Amino acid sequence: MGLGITSTDLVSLIRDEGFAFVDARSLSALVCGTGALADWDVFRDSWNALALDTHMADGGRYRRRRHATFRASGAGIPPRIVRQPHQPHFQAVDYNPLNGGIERWFEPVADDIGAGVSVHAILRVCQGLFGALAPSIPAWHVEIHQFRIEARPGEQGRPTPEGLHRDGVDYVLVLLIDRQNIARGMTTIHALDGRELGHFTLTEPFDAALVDDARVAHGVTPVEALDPALPAYRDVLVVTFKRT
Repeated sequence: MGLGITSTDLVSLIRDEGFAFVDARSLSALVCGTGALADWDVFRDSWNALALDTHMADGGRYRRRRHATFRASGAGIPPRIVRQPHQPHFQAVDYNPLNGGIERWFEPVADDIGAGVSVHAILRVCQGLFGALAPSIPAWHVEIHQFRIEARPGEQGRPTPEGLHRDGVDYVLVLLIDRQNIARGMTTIHALDGRELGHFTLTEPFDAALVDDARVAHGVTPVEALDPALPAYRDVLVVTFKRT
């Protein structure tokens, strides 16, 4: 993806292809606008306080996360993004055969992080892109997930343990926050008939994948520690938009 991509370019790519990979410089320009995100360092460091995901049916202890829900409405100027009371995350087994079919309660995204400049700037960009793709939708159910996937000596970390999948929503953003001492972690996009449409490895903070979840499936290869003696992890923010 070349530098200087606009939101109009991204809308066209997602509409035409069902997905878009965006390099860090291009996406950070869209998110940050003309200024820096004042709380970015605090936002990034909040991944150090994620709780262990205890709902892993494979018994894995390599995933940490926090979760929050919002309502994004196009009514009013500017459009409103309002955090909702804490609630469980649910996916049908058809979408998540490993961990689906139950209500999964996760520790909430910290109040200051959920109300911060960084989260709301990212959500506004998503709202603009996804709203342009589906302009008839007056409001969206939005979920954000802070994920840390850890790799340990002799043990891979699995960003998508359910394999190639869809999330059961309308649109998805996967945004890299940090990546330390790991190899692999390639994101692949596939047509619903199984054909691979593209692949991309998120390597720099703000590298991202945008997905039309109704049209394509996605997955990420396991990550491994480069130096087994040092901490190894992949931090991402996943944002999903689903019509209400």
